[in-house]
Amino acid sequence: MTESGEQFAGTSARSTKHSPRIDEELEHEMQGMLRSDRPTRAEEWRDVEPVAEGDPDIDIDPAGTLVGGTPVGMDADAVVRRAELARWLDRADFPSDGPALVEAARDHRAPDAVVAELERLPEGQTYERIGDVVRALGYPTET
Repeated sequence: MTESGEQFAGTSARSTKHSPRIDEELEHEMQGMLRSDRPTRAEEWRDVEPVAEGDPDIDIDPAGTLVGGTPVGMDADAVVRRAELARWLDRADFPSDGPALVEAARDHRAPDAVVAELERLPEGQTYERIGDVVRALGYPTET
């Protein structure tokens, strides 16, 4: 089905790559892996390769160096924490109060540490941007 004028064809009305039967089979194949949190295949060649022994660890802040340095008035830890908070909040989440930001972070599947940090926000304030959130949490900001 195609889109006509202002009408948008819903996903159920569109043609898909698989039939409903194949979709159910693929979902059934994935259930074991999702529930066990590990590969469930008997063939080793189908498993994802682990990180090689000599490969570097993947890190947000490799070797403690931030590209472009740190802004005046901030230290490297504050930059990393601000980036981690901003990673889990969209521009559409602002302006909001503390509980709404906590809910938005949970909706974005943020880690528990990020949610706990946002739960420390004082009640009764509205935050316009991530900088306001960082200041309210007591982290240094750029001057």
